[in-house]
Amino acid sequence: MAGTGRTIYIAGAGIAGMTLALALAKFGATVIVAERNKKVQEVGAGLQISPNARRVLNQLGLDKAIAQKSFEPHGIDVYPFRATKPLVTLELGNIMRERFGAPYTVMHRADLAEALYRACRRFANIDMLFGVRGFDAVNHERGTSIIVDEANGNARSARVHAFIGADGVNSETRTRVLNGPASTYSGYVAWRSTINADLLAGILPGDRTSVLMAPGFHMVCYPLPHRRQFNIALFVKEKPSRLNPDDPPKEPTLPWAALRSKMLDAILDAGKGSWGYWVCNTVDAPVWSDGGVGLIGDAAHAMLPFQAQGAAMGIEDAAILAPLLMTEPDAASAFRRYEAMRRQRVERVRNLSNSNGFAFHLEWPFTLARDATIALQGSRGHLKRLAWIYSYDAAPEATVPPPDRARDLH
Repeated sequence: MAGTGRTIYIAGAGIAGMTLALALAKFGATVIVAERNKKVQEVGAGLQISPNARRVLNQLGLDKAIAQKSFEPHGIDVYPFRATKPLVTLELGNIMRERFGAPYTVMHRADLAEALYRACRRFANIDMLFGVRGFDAVNHERGTSIIVDEANGNARSARVHAFIGADGVNSETRTRVLNGPASTYSGYVAWRSTINADLLAGILPGDRTSVLMAPGFHMVCYPLPHRRQFNIALFVKEKPSRLNPDDPPKEPTLPWAALRSKMLDAILDAGKGSWGYWVCNTVDAPVWSDGGVGLIGDAAHAMLPFQAQGAAMGIEDAAILAPLLMTEPDAASAFRRYEAMRRQRVERVRNLSNSNGFAFHLEWPFTLARDATIALQGSRGHLKRLAWIYSYDAAPEATVPPPDRARDLH
């Protein structure tokens, strides 16, 4: 098989990094994943897995594991500012399977990370290094060399086929190895909480996602039945001066406080004392690779989360890049082809996410036109409008390695 025996290092054991490790392992690569944390650690709470991402994960053998820990919402209730009933319910559930060949699900990020990690552990050709103190990669005439400072103080050095930075929005691979730009603060903060489902009984539906729009902010809520919780994400603009890491804010402060709805107030009260905030930084890297060093996921193109496609783009990246790294004559040509295949799509999704943020936070009277447009599109309008996202098939049929390349968890 072309490329068998190639050794590839990945910085970051997040969703994109472990998806790439699995995809490469199925093509026969020797994969080493280097992670600074002492264990798999996914920051955040909820995660939406649309059909374009689910198809990739299914190809990697994760369908059953995800189905056990995820939930398929029947729809998305869209609430204009202060509305007590949804303007429209965007249909999900079975229609997503029928139209796009895979479900639209929600789950806890930690559950997906655990499923990916367990899958990686089944492959003898994937080595996971946790507690890594640092790393470096250098291109030279004979290829790419790396050095990794392991948790025990030992230094591991090797000449590798490729080194991929899947190390997130604040990627050291991007900023230090490739001399790329730092991430940029978008002006938005996500306040997040997981709230016991009993506390929100009668406030939020247990079978659907809810989106509450308001002037200058919006909230996304969906059930995580397997944890008996709701995931809540409140997106609000925040001045950088208020985000002092030495004295972080403890509770969200919203504009239009005197005009909030009873529904919004009830959710905020149920989550009191449990909020944590996440600064929404974005990345627009002009270069995704140099020689045998490249970037995937948020390290290359972190975007606003207003189309819930950030993780999905990293999963797609992994599915596209893996076969290229194993079939192209060298990593540099693989990275060039990968970027040519991915950049336009990622930019289109980024632009849509940006425009959604603008639309969600409109003030009156501009909300009148927005709400009329949403209502006119109806409960299935999004299926046509977003088909280009959900129908995209990034998942190749990988050749499964011989049985002696894999090992059982037990």
